[in-house]
Amino acid sequence: MSGAAPRLILASASPRRLALLAQIGLVPDAIVSPDIDETPQRDETPRALASRLARAKATAAAVPGAFALAADTVVAAGRRILPKAETPAQASACLALLSGRRHRVLTAVAVQAPDGRVATRLAESTVTFARLTEAQRAAYLAAGEWQGKAGGYAIQGRIAVHVRFLAGSYSGVVGLPLFETAQLLRGLGYPLP
Repeated sequence: MSGAAPRLILASASPRRLALLAQIGLVPDAIVSPDIDETPQRDETPRALASRLARAKATAAAVPGAFALAADTVVAAGRRILPKAETPAQASACLALLSGRRHRVLTAVAVQAPDGRVATRLAESTVTFARLTEAQRAAYLAAGEWQGKAGGYAIQGRIAVHVRFLAGSYSGVVGLPLFETAQLLRGLGYPLP
């Protein structure tokens, strides 16, 4: 053995997750975007959905001799799972629902080790938006940051001026809880810098 670190595959094309990994000194050897069905199952809770999808992505991205790292973020208002907004109407509906109220952001991380072991962790954060006016919602929608984002927003962008309260993992709300990610990798034997 050369002592080189094992390969790390990131099962996500998200530039935010890549930047978050770089923040803790990790650069994946490869990036893949697994094509899995993200439709919630009947009566599936937000927590269960995030964990199931992260695990499925890690398993789908696994290659021999490498660690596969995946994450999935779900925004929930009560038991209601909000979509990853694909249209302005979806994003607007999400913002209207979240305006002035507390919601949860659940980000699950899964790692599959080279020996096939899979471990998952879930970070649950609570976020509260101020009440958004029609003009504020329209301005946010016009900026386009909502596209493809769970719950129709990106906390690291313009919506930040409307976040009254955040408890939990900021990096988890962005899309990759760094504490949980590092714990999983270490626990499965990946040498962190």
